[in-house]
Amino acid sequence: MRRKKNIQISNLVLISAGAKGVAIGKTEEGKTVLVGNAVPGDVVDVQVIKSKKNYYEAKVLDFIKYSSDRENPECIHFGICGGCKWQNLSYEKQLEYKEKEVYNNIKRIGKIDNFQELNIIPSSDKYNYRNKMEFSFSNARWLTSEEIQSEINVIDKDALGFHIPQQWNKVLDIQECFLQKEPSNKIRNSIKRFALKQNMEFYDFKEKNGFLRTLMIRSNSKNEIMILLQFFKEDSENIEKMLNYVRDEFPEVKTILYAVNPKGNDSLYDLDIKTFHGTGFLMEEIGNLKFKIGPKSFFQTNYKQAVKLYEITRNFAELNGEEIVYDLYTGTGTIAQFISCKAKLVVGVESVPEAIRAAKENAEYNNISNCRFYCGDMKDIFTEEFIYENGYPDVIITDPPREGMHKNVVNTILRIAPKKVVYVSCNSATQARDLEIMKEKYEVIKVQAVDMFPQTYHVESVALLKLK
Repeated sequence: MRRKKNIQISNLVLISAGAKGVAIGKTEEGKTVLVGNAVPGDVVDVQVIKSKKNYYEAKVLDFIKYSSDRENPECIHFGICGGCKWQNLSYEKQLEYKEKEVYNNIKRIGKIDNFQELNIIPSSDKYNYRNKMEFSFSNARWLTSEEIQSEINVIDKDALGFHIPQQWNKVLDIQECFLQKEPSNKIRNSIKRFALKQNMEFYDFKEKNGFLRTLMIRSNSKNEIMILLQFFKEDSENIEKMLNYVRDEFPEVKTILYAVNPKGNDSLYDLDIKTFHGTGFLMEEIGNLKFKIGPKSFFQTNYKQAVKLYEITRNFAELNGEEIVYDLYTGTGTIAQFISCKAKLVVGVESVPEAIRAAKENAEYNNISNCRFYCGDMKDIFTEEFIYENGYPDVIITDPPREGMHKNVVNTILRIAPKKVVYVSCNSATQARDLEIMKEKYEVIKVQAVDMFPQTYHVESVALLKLK
């Protein structure tokens, strides 16, 4: 990578949106310029900050003309937080660029044409759609440029909010967030005020000490609320004081949990989580199914769009009740159980033991007898014995994480060669990479983009593949 400190480009017209929400322009010589914190339609003067063989990365020096597709951001933290990079872009244009990214990736990376490009499914809620938010405590909050430049000694350095992008030890103190319904903001701000009043220590990321670490606020479609607090060390007096405050101040909170976490990271999955108040879980309903959602459970964060995503997946599978379906990366078995009413047998596979335990528990709770769940590494589990025991799959549904499927999993699907594959993805670039490998045996019939995360550049996509 070569750094170019003195290249400036004037009157650059930004013509489109690219990966991770950057705006794209072209120099007079035809070189691509990727510009952050701007939207298509803006005309800008920029400074090149990175130069690569085929493109520049640049920052805005001045806006010559603003795009007609701009909107005023709702949030006062826009531009610093980094969570909702497209609040300044009209929702109609967000959908247009997300749809374009999905289908362009499949054509460019996957080298696949002649598939049906379905119109993107918009989100019914543009804000307040998330059912889970996680916030971090820090004793060294992110300071504004005005605070840094002033000669005033900043005393109030405690923060409860989001990590600054690519700076894990820096936390922006959040006053408001429009991603989760109230009382989310009220709870977070009240907890911070109480902690300050009680002189509780906020976590120190450099020294790795303190008392308060993280806050998770989780809700279901009935707006029942779960609170989970992580504390760095055992301090029974202050732990009880904080948990009692939350219970007494917010009687609408259904359950309160906590964990003591002295580790170097704040990952939940290996922590002993204790229930202070309530049942320790929430129940979520999809159709006539109910799912137990614990603090460690994976569940789509946009509930309304999740229902649409599952319906699309079931429709793409075109089940008639006689099929054996393998559901890869099944998580807590939500998709598996959602489609089970249309299948003969659904076999869910997942590598996380707790997720499989939850899947089995939910299936039993829903009186579903035609779902089986197995814990194991996807690339190793599909032995001849496994297929003999469970039956040869007519359909495989796969919903991998952002990095896509391991190539051994792709090769296993090609070896098994079911009649249909439904590929659900939260990263159309890795999805396209996998589809390119699979096209030796499969034809991509249609692809559906689904907007799960308004105000961000993230998009979900579902592809239907049929054996040639």
